Amino acid sequence: MTSGQTSEGLPLSKRLKATTQSTHERLDTKIMAARPCADLANYARFLQVQFILHRDVYVLYELPDVSRRLQGLDAFSRFRDVKQDLVDLDVEVPSDLPANNKQWTMSFAEALGWLYVIEGSKLGAAVLSKAAVKLGLCDTFGARHLAPAPEGPARHWRRFTDKLDAADLDAAQFREASTGAQAAFARASDLADSILPKSKSCQGV
Repeated sequence: MTSGQTSEGLPLSKRLKATTQSTHERLDTKIMAARPCADLANYARFLQVQFILHRDVYVLYELPDVSRRLQGLDAFSRFRDVKQDLVDLDVEVPSDLPANNKQWTMSFAEALGWLYVIEGSKLGAAVLSKAAVKLGLCDTFGARHLAPAPEGPARHWRRFTDKLDAADLDAAQFREASTGAQAAFARASDLADSILPKSKSCQGV
């Protein structure tokens, strides 16, 4: 097995995409049905979801194994940008939604699964960034965390997946990474259910 590939011969990013595709699609449908950029009230709720999710995972970018094996990844975190967006819009974070403290004991492989989901969300963020402009928001006010990377979202994603695929995971570790990715999607889905406006099109999702 070559570095960055699983026992089935595909890069880790491709394997994670295949195993999480349906879960990912359901989450995307749920979020877009809530119309996060329809008005500032909806956007504020979306921002609360983003803050809690990024609060959960920011420490993963600085885990010793992640920092050592995926050098430079700590610069990819958007947690500080999300916090500043909250300040810009004077949005309060719900106090009854505790942090997901499991990240403190997460294995390297499981952390990669979570990071795959968080970094992948930047592709959708680029679309929402354009919609946020209609609300008077921009890359320096209220929508910092949605701003595309300087090199563009597609190239940034390739930079991340290159780092991800360079991790040498065996079959058992891939299962941990897949578990991490599914858990990240589930956490995001639970937060969306708790915070975002309810929509009939979300029923049964």
